[in-house]
Amino acid sequence: MTVILETKNLERTFGAVVAASDINITISEGEVLGVIGSNGAGKTTFVNMVTGYLTPSSGQILYRGTNIAGRPTRELTKLGVCRSFQIPQLFLELSVIDNMLIALTIAKQDRPVLFKPAINQEIRHEAMQILARFGIEQWAEQEITTLPQGVRKLIDIAMATVSGPDLLFLDEPTSGVSADEKMDIMRVLIDALKTTKTAVLFIEHDMEIIETFSPRVAAFYEGTILADGPTAEVLANDKVREFVIGGEFHRQSTSEEAVS
Repeated sequence: MTVILETKNLERTFGAVVAASDINITISEGEVLGVIGSNGAGKTTFVNMVTGYLTPSSGQILYRGTNIAGRPTRELTKLGVCRSFQIPQLFLELSVIDNMLIALTIAKQDRPVLFKPAINQEIRHEAMQILARFGIEQWAEQEITTLPQGVRKLIDIAMATVSGPDLLFLDEPTSGVSADEKMDIMRVLIDALKTTKTAVLFIEHDMEIIETFSPRVAAFYEGTILADGPTAEVLANDKVREFVIGGEFHRQSTSEEAVS
């Protein structure tokens, strides 16, 4: 498979604090990569650097062989590198279709403006096609505030794909979604992205989601990659079990005890 992203010795510091160090990772066309690690392990810092929200202190970010480190987010989106956030970035008082039309209109413009007054039928048809790909077209006329969190997540991710990205970063796509919905939401999401051969990197704390949907995993710990490889091998790694998985299970148990 063709490598579309490669980072070399990527590092980000904040004064004396090293948030990420020696990050070397590759992602190929159409690949699905899960990223695990406790809070503060460097996962989001890595994603922020690749998607233009942070400039690396050193190292390279090669997208199809070209160093894109330090380029602005909008430029990277045009190139084909997109992301969604842990909390959906939606216009809550508008309908689903209006959110999609705004995202499509902005994606088709050469420079950022809020909105074009005229929406033609071609753009509306395209918006409906994207919603159908994610199985949420039935919600098109609904206001965002009336929708469950799982549907909001799918809408947010659908909006992130309007420019037809080659590479999509998802920050905890199942966070805030009920346990009953998680597997179905993730299955719809992965199936939709497979139809466009989009490479996906997603940060996730739920090991069941990781085992089910990610053939490959990168485990972050204290700003570095502790292990990277086939999911079963990484999750069986002694250091990953001690410093990543064990820590996650401990925190979940502590939280449950606190609630009860």
